[in-house]
Amino acid sequence: MNWHAVKAIYMFEINRAIRTIGQSIVSPVLSTSLYFIVFGAAIGSRINQIDGVDYGAFIVPGLIMLQLLTQSISNAAFGIYFPRFAGTIYEVLSAPVSAVEIVLGFVGAAATKSIMIGLIILATATLFVDFEIAHPIWMLLFLVLTGFTFSLLGFIIGIWADGFEQLQLVPLLVVTPLTFLGGTFYSIDMLPDFWRDVSLLNPVLYLVSGFRWAFYEASDVSIFVSLSMTLAFMAIAMTAIWWIFKTGWRIKP
Repeated sequence: MNWHAVKAIYMFEINRAIRTIGQSIVSPVLSTSLYFIVFGAAIGSRINQIDGVDYGAFIVPGLIMLQLLTQSISNAAFGIYFPRFAGTIYEVLSAPVSAVEIVLGFVGAAATKSIMIGLIILATATLFVDFEIAHPIWMLLFLVLTGFTFSLLGFIIGIWADGFEQLQLVPLLVVTPLTFLGGTFYSIDMLPDFWRDVSLLNPVLYLVSGFRWAFYEASDVSIFVSLSMTLAFMAIAMTAIWWIFKTGWRIKP
């Protein structure tokens, strides 16, 4: 393993994030604060508790997960798309660097940035609501696994995209709606039976549910089901990336 190459790619991406720190950090924090004001205050005044948890505290894991998913995808997608757009990706591909090292550098940096944003939002939440984390190790585990998994997905999107507009297509039209419908602001036990069954087909539900269990030991599905689904998503994404490098799809002329 060429760790020097991994570090070079990783640090380049981290330094790029530092140069755009306002866009990378301030924007997610402001949008999350608005969610707390609108949903926590307006809706929270009408919903006292869900599963024994105050509504303002109940939505904290979901809001963190919402930003974690979108930031992971966006960071990884742009990180690999820009070298393709500028043509510098061929310098990386021609260097004595393996596909695993390339993915570790790009995806590792994207996951690091998204996890940092998740932790910053967690700290921001303490300004609005009181909450405790029942299982901090499980919380960090889901945070890292989810950040890494969706950074892998973002890496795939960055290779697939033909333009900057397509980089935002999947996060805006697919991931964000699935997150809103995945129990971010409510428990699916509040839904009619039919829509509850439909919600179980939403993969984001398992991520939000497992993450919320780490906070309050309250979830819509078993913690082990959530963990298994997260690992399954990661395996699927890694398989897709392996195929991309094996075939050279959209990364080799």
